[in-house]
Amino acid sequence: MEPQKVVEVKGLTASFDEKEILKDVSFSAKKGEVTVILGGSGSGKTTVLRHLLGLIPLTQGHIEVLGKDISNLTEDEQLSLYLQLGVFYQNGALLNSLTVGENVGLPLNQHSKIPKPLVEEIVTMKLGLVNLEYAYHMFPSQLSGGMLKRAALARAIAMDPPLLFCDEPGAGLDPISLESLDNLILNLKNLLGMSVLMVTHEVSSIMRVADHIVYLDEGKVVFEGTVENAMKSDEPSVKAFFSVFRNQQK
Repeated sequence: MEPQKVVEVKGLTASFDEKEILKDVSFSAKKGEVTVILGGSGSGKTTVLRHLLGLIPLTQGHIEVLGKDISNLTEDEQLSLYLQLGVFYQNGALLNSLTVGENVGLPLNQHSKIPKPLVEEIVTMKLGLVNLEYAYHMFPSQLSGGMLKRAALARAIAMDPPLLFCDEPGAGLDPISLESLDNLILNLKNLLGMSVLMVTHEVSSIMRVADHIVYLDEGKVVFEGTVENAMKSDEPSVKAFFSVFRNQQK
């Protein structure tokens, strides 16, 4: 049986200041897979992600997330949908005035009626999943870059989302920390049964985590398929992107 689609985009077109940023973008992401959106700087990948998260209004095209047409939702339906999405931001986006535990517990305290003692238990468990249980009472300013990423990941999965969005999760990490984060995301995906949609330009990450690739060039999808097929692609921009990895392997 064909896996269920957790994201489906058809004919997404977007312009800003009369400049066309996205041109008839269509792709899908399947349940249980890691789908990676990639492309060079200015290719439109972050703009696609912002549309999926509802941060940019949809003006042309069709987007379904977890089976819901995002342009046709009431305010309550929109909130219900977005509570099913985890978002792992590039800079972590933790609040410096709160402890790590308070940051991770924030979605639970704001959007659920779970009693405080149980919230604390859930937070401890989530921090344990990212190997940060000892950091519960620490503040973000006391964490290293890699620890900040893991804390942000713990918050993103606080409400057990079926779909996790990652915006350049490995940005600024050294190769060892990057590999550790990639493996952590994969382990959590398998453990929690999540689907993952990731925007990244890190070739090593793509090779480790991606099941499915969507490659954008100048606002258009020029390749969609597996990593294996991307490595064989004759599309000039895709070929150039993966040539870096091939050269490293020699």
